[in-house]
Amino acid sequence: MKALTETERQDFLAAKHVAVLSVAAADGRPPASVPIWYDYSPGRNIRIMTGPSTRKARLIERAGAVTLVVQREEPPYQYVAVEGTVTETTRPAPADVQEAIAIRYLGEEGGRAFVRSMEGHEEVLFTIRPDRWLTADFTGDL
Repeated sequence: MKALTETERQDFLAAKHVAVLSVAAADGRPPASVPIWYDYSPGRNIRIMTGPSTRKARLIERAGAVTLVVQREEPPYQYVAVEGTVTETTRPAPADVQEAIAIRYLGEEGGRAFVRSMEGHEEVLFTIRPDRWLTADFTGDL
């Protein structure tokens, strides 16, 4: 196993993956960990959205920091975990950002249809600054 280079880890995170978001739970329960869509471009911040009244949103606001993990589930196995600080919370999430994230995962037509289906449901946008990276690349190990 080797670590990914800075460029490799940023490119890997920028590729389309469903991430697992983990955030501290202050109520004695273990950290909350849930799958989530996200937006990221190399050298930029990570953006995620969720409903403002969800437990996830409340925990993110309380903790102010999250971990986001993305992985390749088939050989060669690779992963990137990013620990980050929430730097901005935007209510409601801008329509163009909602659409961009939906199109990233569902394609042009499906993404636009998804956003239309969510009309009337407010989303909150969290912007996360990557602070620490953990990576693994098992390419040469298999």
